Amino acid sequence: MADEAYHIGNPPSAESYLRGEKIIEVAEKSGAQAIHPGYGFLSENADFVREVTGRGIVFIGPPPEAMEGMGGKISARLLAIEAGVPVVPGTTEPLKNYEDALETAREIGFPVMLKASAGGGGKGMRLVFEESELKSALETAQSEALAGFGDDAVYIEKAVVRPRHIEIQIFSDKHGNHVYLGERECSIQRRHQKVIEEAPSPINDAELRKRMGECAVKVAEAVNYVGAGTVEFLVSDVDKSFYFLEMNTRLQVEHPVTELVTGIDLVREQILVAWGEKLSFTQDDVQLNGHAIENRVYAEDLENNFLPSPGKITRLRVPQGNGIRDDGGIYEGSEISIFYDPMISKFCVHGRTREEAIGRLRRAL
Repeated sequence: MADEAYHIGNPPSAESYLRGEKIIEVAEKSGAQAIHPGYGFLSENADFVREVTGRGIVFIGPPPEAMEGMGGKISARLLAIEAGVPVVPGTTEPLKNYEDALETAREIGFPVMLKASAGGGGKGMRLVFEESELKSALETAQSEALAGFGDDAVYIEKAVVRPRHIEIQIFSDKHGNHVYLGERECSIQRRHQKVIEEAPSPINDAELRKRMGECAVKVAEAVNYVGAGTVEFLVSDVDKSFYFLEMNTRLQVEHPVTELVTGIDLVREQILVAWGEKLSFTQDDVQLNGHAIENRVYAEDLENNFLPSPGKITRLRVPQGNGIRDDGGIYEGSEISIFYDPMISKFCVHGRTREEAIGRLRRAL
């Protein structure tokens, strides 16, 4: 829907979408008053935010200090502990060496999870069931972390048995208002990356939702948050105990399911809040209606271990109908590039019940 386009560099993201100065240059050239960073690339880069605001352009997102506080998994854990939010037992400092890892693992008990402090998307993450696996797992996690993020800091935490990945959408404005908009369950994953997200979670009830929501708001308050953010938790399927994992200081790929069940346009709200307006709703206004599911559609070769499958889209037919929403960036004749994530659409359905939503999703897919 854009009516102006500017060339910012070659297709590899290091030569284009990760070059903040090129994006700021385009903003200035085009007269844009604000930059919306989406949910990848520079969306959680505090230095980029400072560059943008230093040029008198509005950044549609949180302040850089909030990004830095929540940017490292270890610093985020410390802030959560300080705010009185439960965290999975583990270290708050990067592991010094194998001996340190072994001592901690014995202390908290196997199974344990090794995680890159600066990581995401499953890189630098290893589940370790017993002592004999720990040394090689630590070495792999550290080398992956260094290659992926330029930082080999790894920490360790207790692995939660039968975990569910449930996150809370929060929204804050510049006037000190913090609201939670229910949860999304993202437990269906592949290679530690989400594939299907739904709202509300099939295991949540009003009481658990309120407790998790209030903890998420505490985390937002701890960093003076502004805008849309997501606080992620691990929830035990056994006893419904929950633990803070991390905070994503941006809009999430799966935000449409929250929009469908709350009726609130999160991107519109982001723009208004960045402009200095108060949230257009209060906690009491937030009502969850029906059930929504998002399915990530990938251009992948399922016969070749789901590797990306680039090429031209020769035919495209997108399902339509009641309760269907397709957030896609593709069309007939467009190219699936080798340079970016093979996710080509966020395909969402909404129904009065979970069963109705699943039925619609099956038919549409």
